[in-house]
Amino acid sequence: MAVVSRNPATSSSSGDDPLLPHLWSIRKALDGQGEDLEELVFNCVRMFKDDERYQNDARFLKIWFLYMDSSPEFERVFTEMEQSKICAYNSFFYQNYALFLEAKGKLIDAFMVYQLGISRNAKPLESLKKAEALFRDRMSAIVDACNHDKMYDGDSEHGESCINPWAMSTVKDLLQRMDSQISKYEGYHSSNKAYSGKVALSSLQKSARNKVIDIGGKKYQIKGCAGLGGFAQVFKAYVNSNPDDVVALKVQKPPFSWEFYIYRQLDKRIPDKERASFGFAHRLHLYSDYSILVCNYLGHGTLQDAINSNVVIGVFMEEVLCIYYTIEMLSMLETLHSANILHGDFKPDNMLIRYARDDLTEEGFRERSGPWSNQGLCLVDWGRGIDLNLFPGKTKFNGDCRTSGFRCVEMQEKKPWTCQVDTYGLCVIVHMMLHNSYMEIQKKTFSDGTHLYQPKSSFKRYWQVQLWSDLFTKLLNINPNEDHKELLRNLRESFQDYMCSNPQFIRKLKQLLVKQRTSLCSA
Repeated sequence: MAVVSRNPATSSSSGDDPLLPHLWSIRKALDGQGEDLEELVFNCVRMFKDDERYQNDARFLKIWFLYMDSSPEFERVFTEMEQSKICAYNSFFYQNYALFLEAKGKLIDAFMVYQLGISRNAKPLESLKKAEALFRDRMSAIVDACNHDKMYDGDSEHGESCINPWAMSTVKDLLQRMDSQISKYEGYHSSNKAYSGKVALSSLQKSARNKVIDIGGKKYQIKGCAGLGGFAQVFKAYVNSNPDDVVALKVQKPPFSWEFYIYRQLDKRIPDKERASFGFAHRLHLYSDYSILVCNYLGHGTLQDAINSNVVIGVFMEEVLCIYYTIEMLSMLETLHSANILHGDFKPDNMLIRYARDDLTEEGFRERSGPWSNQGLCLVDWGRGIDLNLFPGKTKFNGDCRTSGFRCVEMQEKKPWTCQVDTYGLCVIVHMMLHNSYMEIQKKTFSDGTHLYQPKSSFKRYWQVQLWSDLFTKLLNINPNEDHKELLRNLRESFQDYMCSNPQFIRKLKQLLVKQRTSLCSA
């Protein structure tokens, strides 16, 4: 939380701004220095709650949220803020309090808070409306799940089951059934108490750099925010202030242990040779209010960054590089699905780029041996991961990922799906690499009543049109009764055959990867 500048000399004097010395003291307490944080926050709120100068001061609003976070009577705190008209027309006020209520399970109250802010035209209004729409989506998933009397809906005609794997009731049921198993996993640390470190985790949302938080006896020095989601933030951190020991901390509220479970299944089921392509979780610290997942940190950017680096200068990713990353993703899904796991959120933001420690050679490309074994992509963010082993063999799914641009055909047409949640995502990513745009599809219907889905965008004549046409046609029209893993393997091998057909392709790829690394890392 950016409570105050670190350099008092650049701020107005305390005479002009009597709140300022209190902010300095609170900032020091957040950094683990100075007096007791709760006492400082309480005194600050008491002193300035009726001071009109700070009614619309975002700094003071953050102090109130620190106060609310530490108070068991949070509803009383909200009432006080209302009475004192603290930032009554700031959408940040309503968004944060609604999320606070949602984490407490007070869903109707949270909805009413969103509506209150919108009725007051709180600014920025679009941000508040977007947050309210996302809340509605989450609540729709709960309602959908509650409409089922049983966990599985049987399809008597086809002998299949159908379920929303992301419904809160589904995940909660699975976690409850596996609680004793998960608690035995290496790195699992659970407490029924709230996180009680000197630095409040809520304070990391803004200007977290160099704050030190204590988790499980280790001190993590926060070096910056590496990712941001609706319920979680990912931070780069030094373990015990050692710059040679860097991790990623995923801080989530409300707490969530499902991702840790999926990581442990990856440890068991993915062959050692392929394991680096799927990320690692060292441990999970589970509190009553937060969960903190400690993972490997890769700081070379994402595949989305690589795509964007071309978009901003108006060029397209070289086809050889597109082919390389397509091979990587086909191999990744082939391995993952063979382990009976779906990712569920297969998009370029979740693909971290890995670079080889040693110079790449012209040998070992197909086998991914030598330096090529450390070069590639790393798939992260397993919060939507689906363990197929936990469902009956013929189970199909009916949930909607609600991620614009990545909803597979089956989701769009409200039909059951399985592997398509990932294979469609792969097609979208390939389209983004080739065209610098999201994929739009069209349905071609033939005289015999059959149909075919294809991208609307056409291929450039100098591309390897047959390769790309096969990829999109086959992955957008998967026969649910066929083994799609064999399809993935055949497609991967066709792209590999092309790359290995001419040594010039591998040489060019090496040059492009060096150029990309220089460009992304310097940015």
